[in-house]
Amino acid sequence: MSTTTTRPRVSVVVPGKDVESYVADALTSLTRQMEDPRQLEVVVVDDGSRDNTGEVAESFRSRLPNLTILRNESPGGVASARNKGLAATTGRYVAYLDSDDWLAPRRLSVLADAIEHLRVAFLFTDHTTVAGRKRNLVRAPQARRGVVLDPRDSILPENHSTMVDYPYSWAVLFDRELLHDGFMTFPDGLHSAEDRPWIWNLFLNGPPYAVVDAPTLCYRRDVETSLTATYDRRQLDIFPALERVLDLVRADRESEKYAPKIARTVMALMSHHMRRSNRMTREVRAELRSRASHLISQLPHDLLVREIREMSRERARSLHGLLPAGVSDRRRAAADGGDR
Repeated sequence: MSTTTTRPRVSVVVPGKDVESYVADALTSLTRQMEDPRQLEVVVVDDGSRDNTGEVAESFRSRLPNLTILRNESPGGVASARNKGLAATTGRYVAYLDSDDWLAPRRLSVLADAIEHLRVAFLFTDHTTVAGRKRNLVRAPQARRGVVLDPRDSILPENHSTMVDYPYSWAVLFDRELLHDGFMTFPDGLHSAEDRPWIWNLFLNGPPYAVVDAPTLCYRRDVETSLTATYDRRQLDIFPALERVLDLVRADRESEKYAPKIARTVMALMSHHMRRSNRMTREVRAELRSRASHLISQLPHDLLVREIREMSRERARSLHGLLPAGVSDRRRAAADGGDR
């Protein structure tokens, strides 16, 4: 007697560490995505949890028939966890879901229909941030919806938020054909900022895509285990991440066109980390300043001068002492200028 194997339509990779308080919400939301639960494959990667994350995930086997649970003995970081989960998927389309977030009903079914209708390799959507009872819709920066787009056309302008400023891999549905070109993976070992080189590579080198309206993804803010709430050495991964982005832009055939955008991004992110550094240990803060200064020094001099001239007072102050000679004397003039 032969058996018929139905290939899942969508695979979802759910990485998590010490999220026993949240992962049930994520997995419950996945039970509401497809009319036929066999169309959905779920791969949970328990990244060295010390709590009952794995046990909570195990309790969903009867509700998620295509559930795989992978366990790491020690934490490897979200980038490596996503890559490990991705390697175990078999579905036609693939999505990521952080284990402290959740999906509105039928989101994945709607996205699968849309990607097939538009015949693109990946789709982006808006998302909703959740802080207690407060909900806020965050729109993807590309305003054109439901049409096929060239990703390179979505990188600029430099002085506005664009799709490379929306580095949320969990807001995407991928055609798994992208796996062969490396557009769905992340730099192994990064604990933070892993989405930055991923999204720049995707938009510099990726195939046509679209942005569509769909049932939302709910992104839970102010989670104590979230990397946005940590101030340890994991935050220093912003440097190898941005160095990879700089290498991508330098190697691009239109590097001069996109250089102002990445320069502005680097300066904005360095200012952000400097303003958070007062909550870091002295050792981490010192390394942060040293590496930030080195990273900034790699930017073209003319772009640095322009950024300082146009930068807000707050950002200019936060970068005091980090700018190379010939640029640092512009800081006072920038601090006296208007905000942007």
